[in-house]
Amino acid sequence: MGERLADILGQTWLVTAQMAPWLLLGFAVAGFLSTVVAATWLERHLGGRGLRPVVTAAAFGVPLPLCSCGVIPVAASLRANGASRPATVAFLLSTPQTGVDSILVTWSLLGPLLAVLRPVIALVTGLVGGGLVRVLVPEEPRAAPAFPLAPTPSSGAAGGVGPRLAAALRYGLVTLPADLARPLLAGLLLAGLIGALAPADLAARYVEPGPWSILFMMLVGIPLYVCATASVPLAVGFIHLGVTPGAALAFLIAGPATNAATLTTIGRVLGRRTLVVFLATVGVGAFGSGLLLDALLPKLAQGGPDLGHALHHREQAGPWAQAAAAALLLILVHARWRGRRPRGVAAVAPVVATLDFAVGGMHCSHCRQSVDRAVGGLPGVESCAVDLAAGRVRVTGRAVDAGAVAAAVEALGFTCRPAGE
Repeated sequence: MGERLADILGQTWLVTAQMAPWLLLGFAVAGFLSTVVAATWLERHLGGRGLRPVVTAAAFGVPLPLCSCGVIPVAASLRANGASRPATVAFLLSTPQTGVDSILVTWSLLGPLLAVLRPVIALVTGLVGGGLVRVLVPEEPRAAPAFPLAPTPSSGAAGGVGPRLAAALRYGLVTLPADLARPLLAGLLLAGLIGALAPADLAARYVEPGPWSILFMMLVGIPLYVCATASVPLAVGFIHLGVTPGAALAFLIAGPATNAATLTTIGRVLGRRTLVVFLATVGVGAFGSGLLLDALLPKLAQGGPDLGHALHHREQAGPWAQAAAAALLLILVHARWRGRRPRGVAAVAPVVATLDFAVGGMHCSHCRQSVDRAVGGLPGVESCAVDLAAGRVRVTGRAVDAGAVAAAVEALGFTCRPAGE
């Protein structure tokens, strides 16, 4: 028993060490992006009609480190404040599939070929999905925004290198790791369990490699909540079990792009016809990309081992990788602990009313920020405290309309009801 446990821990540590240096670099780049990109900037540049917003939304979503949960309120906010339905769908498709952190982790664990393919496929599916919605789903006349937006100052405009650097470090080393900690640690542990306990060809014994294997992995990924980065160690485990690289790619596309909450929100905010187009784009993109990769790999392998070998895997990690793994685990644990504390609680002047709401569907810091921004901009609201771990929102102010608070939160794709009901 002790030997098996040591083997599990060893395999988990090996995967962690291989991805840690790249993930830390990804955190740093994501922190930089957070200082120069604000939600109001997205709304200003991705709104409007025509093809240009679709192309901009699909292209800009590729490097953003937003998961399939965090992208929901951002996309709902874009839609509520003037973005066309096609541009919103393009953003929803391209953004959660990849990001700077997941691209680097994919390179470290699965090799350069898949690291290049993932952002390319994310861009293509975003463009195709947005274009199909533009053709097949007529744009309805838009009313005024569903809720006013509180100003969100860009960190880049906060003046001085010091504040910008502090904001980048806070996002890259606390906020983003807090969002990724739970699924990432679970994915690493599962990869370690698979590597230590499962026979290398287990999946191949029951699901024949080929189209059925790709279809199976795609269907496994669609309802799950798994972020683009945490999906990579899972894909490593699946390849160890005997699925083809194309089947693993289908999971890497379908898993991050969809989950039950995303699909429900798209149907409610953008309509059922748009939901059908969204699912069809993800399904065809994942299945077709898997088939194409499996067909090309034998030919690519002739051009060079690194290009054709889908699983860029080493059996040991050097001292730098070991140190990076230790730093990564410390950052994840610390960020997770910090992230569980309620945010937004501040001393305020005496107010007339305090309202508590139970909000369902919040999973990450982007959800918390979107709720805080939407509710904080409502008339009469003086403070908004969002407890992400408990799924609660406390609103204080003078003559606050509870119905308006619920409507603003639900416009982001969450559920909202007065606490205690």
